[in-house]
Amino acid sequence: MNEPTRYRAAADTATLAVHHPTPLPHAAPLLPVQPGAVPAVASVVLPDGRVVTGYAIEPAKPEPVATKPAVSRTAVNIALGGIGFGAVCGGLVLLTTFIAALAALVHQLIILAAVIFGGWVAVQVFSASGRSGGNTFNIRKAVFKRNHFNG
Repeated sequence: MNEPTRYRAAADTATLAVHHPTPLPHAAPLLPVQPGAVPAVASVVLPDGRVVTGYAIEPAKPEPVATKPAVSRTAVNIALGGIGFGAVCGGLVLLTTFIAALAALVHQLIILAAVIFGGWVAVQVFSASGRSGGNTFNIRKAVFKRNHFNG
């Protein structure tokens, strides 16, 4: 734009000064502006006296670092497992107690059956119902000769 053209006089070219803008380094990445929230215009005076006017850009804020919990997840899992095992142990104790009581009941029923059956056998053996109290043998007249029985 400010370059000499063939239509200007040669004397005019000596008075022209061409300034090339110096790019400013970006301190922070550009952030999109929210609609309706226009940032304020800021002016900066450079050391050589030039004034640069533009929108102020806030530096990017780093993401908050996730804080580590005071207790590790493994320790929490182990503790919860211990609580669960303790809750189950009460049920296991009750289960073993129930099995022992059931075994004792079966044992008592077997003894009761043996006593009842043994008593019934004893009554059958030693009862005198229908008998006169001894064995009866009907022996006919027999002849014994020379240790031979002829009946």
